[in-house]
Amino acid sequence: MEAEAARNAKDTLELAFQISNILETGLDRHTLSLLIALCDRDVNPEALAALVRELSPPRQTTAALPPPTPRQP
Repeated sequence: MEAEAARNAKDTLELAFQISNILETGLDRHTLSLLIALCDRDVNPEALAALVRELSPPRQTTAALPPPTPRQP
């Protein structure tokens, strides 16, 4: 029973990590697992998200990048 619970937790973390990557959060597995554990302990997820945004370095979006220069043959 304990092995099944551990497998479910690992699968859940993997799924959350895949979603995190799709959303381009920049969170690694370890950080994500800590955030999930805090939510499991009834930490307010909105406050936690605000804290993560505040502590994260600013990200450069692709919209802010200049357009690529054409290559000359």
